[in-house]
Amino acid sequence: MARGQLRVYLGAAPGVGKTYKMLEEGRRRHGRGTDLVVGFVESHGRRIIEDLIDDLEVVPRKKVSYRGATFTEMDVDAVLARRPEVALVDELAHTNVPGSGTVKRWQDVEQLLEAGITVVTTLNIQHLESLNDVVAQITGVPQRETVPDEVVRRAEQIELVDMTPEALRRRMAHGNVYKQEKIDAALGNYFRLGNLTALRELALLWVVDKVDDQLDRYRTDHHIDATWETRERVVVALTGGPEGDTLIRRAARIAARTKGADLMAVHVARSDGLAGVPPAHLNRQRVLVESLGGTYHQVAGADTPTALLEFAGGVNATQLVLGASRRSRLAQIFSPGVGATTTAESGHIDVHLVPHEEAKRGRRSVRFTAGLTRGRRLAGFAMALAGMPLLALLLTGVRGSLSLASDILVVLLAVLAVALVGGLYPALIAAVAGFLLLDWYFIVPTRGLTVAGSENLLALLAFLAVAVAVSTVIDLAARRTREAAHARAEAETLSTVAGSVLRGERPLKALLNQVRAILSLDCVTLLELKPDAPAIPEQRHDPAAWRVVAAVGGQACTAPGDGDVDVPVEVDLSLVLRGHALDAGDRRIVEAFAAQAALALRQERLAEQVAAVGQLSEVDRMRSTLLSAVSHDLRTPLSSAKAAVTSLRSHDVAFGEEERTELLAAAEESLERLGRLVDNLLDMSGLQAGALGMHPQLISAAEAVPRAVDDLGEAGRKVRIQVPDEVPEVYADAALLERILVNLIANALRFSPADQPPIAMVSEHGGQVEVRVIDHGPGIPIADRERVFLPFQRLGDRDNKTGVGLGLALSRGLAEAMGGDLAPDTTPGGGLTMTLRLPVADLVDGRRPPPDIDIQRADPAILDRLDAWSRHELGDRP
Repeated sequence: MARGQLRVYLGAAPGVGKTYKMLEEGRRRHGRGTDLVVGFVESHGRRIIEDLIDDLEVVPRKKVSYRGATFTEMDVDAVLARRPEVALVDELAHTNVPGSGTVKRWQDVEQLLEAGITVVTTLNIQHLESLNDVVAQITGVPQRETVPDEVVRRAEQIELVDMTPEALRRRMAHGNVYKQEKIDAALGNYFRLGNLTALRELALLWVVDKVDDQLDRYRTDHHIDATWETRERVVVALTGGPEGDTLIRRAARIAARTKGADLMAVHVARSDGLAGVPPAHLNRQRVLVESLGGTYHQVAGADTPTALLEFAGGVNATQLVLGASRRSRLAQIFSPGVGATTTAESGHIDVHLVPHEEAKRGRRSVRFTAGLTRGRRLAGFAMALAGMPLLALLLTGVRGSLSLASDILVVLLAVLAVALVGGLYPALIAAVAGFLLLDWYFIVPTRGLTVAGSENLLALLAFLAVAVAVSTVIDLAARRTREAAHARAEAETLSTVAGSVLRGERPLKALLNQVRAILSLDCVTLLELKPDAPAIPEQRHDPAAWRVVAAVGGQACTAPGDGDVDVPVEVDLSLVLRGHALDAGDRRIVEAFAAQAALALRQERLAEQVAAVGQLSEVDRMRSTLLSAVSHDLRTPLSSAKAAVTSLRSHDVAFGEEERTELLAAAEESLERLGRLVDNLLDMSGLQAGALGMHPQLISAAEAVPRAVDDLGEAGRKVRIQVPDEVPEVYADAALLERILVNLIANALRFSPADQPPIAMVSEHGGQVEVRVIDHGPGIPIADRERVFLPFQRLGDRDNKTGVGLGLALSRGLAEAMGGDLAPDTTPGGGLTMTLRLPVADLVDGRRPPPDIDIQRADPAILDRLDAWSRHELGDRP
């Protein structure tokens, strides 16, 4: 069965007209005879939407019960049984009510598509998973309903429903989006002009990327190689040389001139696998490209211009940035070079040849002895200068036994031996010396530099040419071998460091540790110039101008001049090494590491900023939750007390003694309730600050339970108490233990059925006294049990009429502060059992407890959650 097609109407914000467009499309298809049904459309009371639905077949919704309420969801099974050609499904990102069968509506849509049904749906840009954090940063509203990007990208058609922010705000003000009572709040918060403009840009850019993907597929399917200038893409070619930084920055400026342009860097590696440039240079330039918002690519090719143009054509590049050639004019006569060849063959791609300092210095000369050590080169010179004369003396002793050709071959072998040992320059000296010695001792006439016959002259010249050519090849092979080994070592080092950075929780520390270990250094320090210090050379020796960002090893360097090696990373950042000097190859590696260190530092600081923002968001959320919850808890007892006192002071009504007593009792009960709320808030603040006053003493839990029940007044009389005759004593604060029990029992009374009152049971087990508060209410799902111990959590309620949500959080904190714990469990037959465990007094650490109990034993998770809240809401109040 063929998979159905998905069409998505994408909008920047609610109200742009996605549902209207979807229904218009549905009516158009229905009008031309397509079998179409409405799977789910939410009108939100808008008459215009309801009118569009009237003529369409609507699949009845499925009713789902959850926590005593009834909700409606799309009936996927009914749509599948109906098997239409097309189904209209609104709000793709919707989260289904638990018990619906699937968690998200997009999963329902996937079922319809797999059944061959085409689906037309709607989605707002803020619900895309990849943009979730960006939208939250812009609007300040985190989106909990998201759709994976891949689900939307697989859609056959995505149509952007666009509207200017001003028009959307007018539509909002006219009441065409939300109800009248929500308009002012929406316009002043989520629907601010700046928010809508940013969301619109996000939607446009995301659709542009989708269109680019479609265009790339079309070009690939139709084998189109020509450049289509639909979007600016700037490609900069890197050789790994020092001019690379100049080229990258110039290309970034070119890309920045066009909104939405892409920056790409490419390096063409040798196709023979030999290293052309040290990978440390390329790694540093890759970091620079990525820091400027570009991407780095590497391709292999025998012909650099061809490989470069193939890459540029493959990514549909419009501009190509190259460095000016370092070749001399004479060299360009024989070979025009990469820049000239690329420009001539670029076609519709604009080529920029950028001048740089390296171009003035000319092409770097090749160091033919770079592949050999100094000792081997000296040995080669010794063999050439001393070995060749000795060889000539040996050959003169056997002159009658060997022909001239044999003499020439023996000398040629000696030259090759010198080339293998000492490289090209010693081999050239040996070849010239062999040429002269053969002419002097073995060519007639001997004892002179004249040559009698043309054949002898040809033999000597052929010897010299072969000796030079073979020596050059041997030296080149040795140099390439050493370069490959060095490049492999650098690559392995970079790979090791990259792996340690990725695996480490602190990338900067991991990076510096790897540098120190690989190069056997005593200390590695990253220094940053203080903001008020000028960036002048003299400051590199002034410790007062620098601060240590990170250091590993011995005593940290306090200024760049304090170390053996100073690698500037940026104008205000320097990596300082102490231990020994570095050769040029090691310094290149350190330069690459220094660039990574700058990125790691940025990463850590961004993470700190995100954490700080997250903490402030949590503080704001807790403040809002606290205010919304406390508003009711404060208002209710105050209103009750005020009403009772006002009635007693009124002269309009004459109250009897019984009525006066009842009003006074109501006022007293309301004020006690208000006092308990304030006590809970103050105790929670003191608990997290470690400043809660505690007075531990030997007490009996069997006596504490009845007192807690009495504190609950009339409601507490319903509680059934089960206490054995003998219960070991515990060492705890009597008032705080009673507070815990009051919170637990009050919570059980709130959720217990009228015919099944809660039970308070005391027992002793395994050296601990256990107090169980058992109820037969709705209970708490296992997945939510730890949440109830977080402050301001009121599971199952959506209003603010069930308390602040501090009771259980405070109870667990107090229990842990006294050396015990508080854990929930399921009551057999349904309900919740809260078990308070406190160690028997004689068994605390095997002896009588000290007079003070450590408040820091409370759960750190609870203390961390309360830390920010208490500072903002309760100040430093003890």
